[in-house]
Amino acid sequence: MRKRYGYCRLVLAALIPTAVLASAFPASGFAGNTRTVIASKTVEPERFNRKASAEQADFGRLLLAKQAETLGLVSWNGAEDARLLSGSLLIQRLREQREEEEEARRKEEQRRREEQRRREKQEQARQEQAEKKAQEEAAKKAAEEEKERRAASQVSYSDEDYQVLLKIVQAEAGICDEKGKILVANVILNRVRSDEFPDSIREVVYQPSQFQPVSTGRINSVHVTEETVRCVDRALAGEDYSQGALYFMNRRGSGSSASWFDRNLNYLFAHDGHEFFK
Repeated sequence: MRKRYGYCRLVLAALIPTAVLASAFPASGFAGNTRTVIASKTVEPERFNRKASAEQADFGRLLLAKQAETLGLVSWNGAEDARLLSGSLLIQRLREQREEEEEARRKEEQRRREEQRRREKQEQARQEQAEKKAQEEAAKKAAEEEKERRAASQVSYSDEDYQVLLKIVQAEAGICDEKGKILVANVILNRVRSDEFPDSIREVVYQPSQFQPVSTGRINSVHVTEETVRCVDRALAGEDYSQGALYFMNRRGSGSSASWFDRNLNYLFAHDGHEFFK
């Protein structure tokens, strides 16, 4: 019996580090009748034959079970408990490892989604800024072009020209709305700029047989309203709805002369009782 326990101690020493054995068994040994303490030196398993291998495995499982009992993990039930314990611990460890990997994947996926949302927000902000800048540049360019157009379309005039323009607009469009007044002023100014007509407002207005209020003398009796003044000033500043019109008429007031407009001119549009031609 002493010989067998001595052999077992050698087997256990070959399988398990000394520190593990010392924690699992007291110094009295397996039978309690020996004081032998297993030395720290271990014996390599290759020194035993195949017959001893099975016994080594059995005692290894027993030792695992005993150590688990000592640590308070399971109750002592021999080799079967050791087998179950090792399997349960392995399954638990694999489960924990999978959970850790899944958590890591979840966090990485969340990080990627947040990074993607951040990039999308940055791209959206960049596009909005680019669109805003383009709109501002387009508005600035349009304003400059309008300013240049108005500057090019402005007609130089004297105080007398200005007073004549006020009177002819009042006489021709006194009952019209603001746009109607501006349109009449536009036609006068278009004629001043045209090579087909005289080069000043007064000469255009008093050109023979052109404007009925001049022929009848009514131009000299009209009272110019504040609205007419504002409309003439807007036209002189470049506000223009005329589409280049050089003629206008009131068909009811023109009588038989309306047919001349229809035969010789290109109709453009009508507004507030007047028809405009070019």
